[in-house]
Amino acid sequence: MSAGPSQRYHLADALGTDYLSALEDISSDDRAHWDRAREYTAEILPLINDYWDRGEYPTDLVRRAGELDLLTDGLEVPGHRTMSPLAAGLVTMEISRADGSLAAAAAVQGGLVLRSVVLFASDEQKQRYLEPVASGELLGGFALTEPNHGSDSVSLETSARREGSEWVLNGHKKWIGNGATGGITIVWARDEADGQVKGFIVEQSTPGYSAEVIQGKGALRAIHQAEITLDNVRVTADAQLPNVSSFKDVSRALVETRVNVGWSALGHATSMFEAALSYAKQRNQFGKPLAGHQMVQERLAQMLAELTNMQLQCVAVTRLQTTGTMRPAQASMLKYHNTRAARRIASVARDMLGGNGILLENHVIRHLTDVEALHTYEGTESVQALILGRDLTGISAFA
Repeated sequence: MSAGPSQRYHLADALGTDYLSALEDISSDDRAHWDRAREYTAEILPLINDYWDRGEYPTDLVRRAGELDLLTDGLEVPGHRTMSPLAAGLVTMEISRADGSLAAAAAVQGGLVLRSVVLFASDEQKQRYLEPVASGELLGGFALTEPNHGSDSVSLETSARREGSEWVLNGHKKWIGNGATGGITIVWARDEADGQVKGFIVEQSTPGYSAEVIQGKGALRAIHQAEITLDNVRVTADAQLPNVSSFKDVSRALVETRVNVGWSALGHATSMFEAALSYAKQRNQFGKPLAGHQMVQERLAQMLAELTNMQLQCVAVTRLQTTGTMRPAQASMLKYHNTRAARRIASVARDMLGGNGILLENHVIRHLTDVEALHTYEGTESVQALILGRDLTGISAFA
């Protein structure tokens, strides 16, 4: 007698895990933002595995996030509902619970590009770019990282030279989300005259701007990231972001996105923990559900403790954001802790699912690999550790 078809498991349903009620006491306004993100999650979950598997970037789903007003990341944009820092975190968490690629797209679009326009642009630039970027109509990239300068982005080599009423940009950038979508790119370059870092809004159709989508990724496969070449790219003087005078200004945007990364890690970890819990209840081995075995219960308890600590750190740091008292090192600790914890949860959850853990239909393997990328960008583990070490000791150990 032949074996029947293999069992299908239902592992994507949200279980609302919040063991210490860290996310329970939120305002109706914050909950409304979270509910819109849940609506978005419900739309993308049935679709994302296929895009991820094929390495295709569903830009229509990024624009759908804009239609639902999910791209403003706590920034005040005329005509859009302003999210509190907590609401922005919940939105990031929820999108990440569904997919890391689209969460990264939202982080680039709102957390980096829109934030750069809000913080650094002229009134004329805001008039031109704020609404199309906030709505997702115009996709944007944030070109800071270079092939030879990732963690030490302060040492960037891309140059900017003033020639009359124009700037001439030369250099290379790498890992730039939305860098090849046909929209705009915020290019960070070092002024040859004074050695300071300056920002420019560059239309991707500008002559000399070329971008190649990076192929062969094992993570974040449903967002296109580009390697960019700037070959005597000429932009008019009004393309310069006037409120940037040094790399310290760029850091203002990066600190906020580190908080975003902490919430994103929480979203990934929540998905993987809840998938493992659901699987343990649905999968039978040795005559009873996996959940009835002592070793499995111990692993679930271990993951729950990690997840709860992640939630508590997110809420604590976001409370500091809300009061305007957050220090950059505190954002670094959140990023440092939560991405490390998400990796540990990923490892245990994948192992608990056995062979089924490597199937895309069960979601865990996609989150596991995407967390590897999350752990690296916006400052590697080593960089965050050195920031924390400097804050603790007063001594800089950066090379």
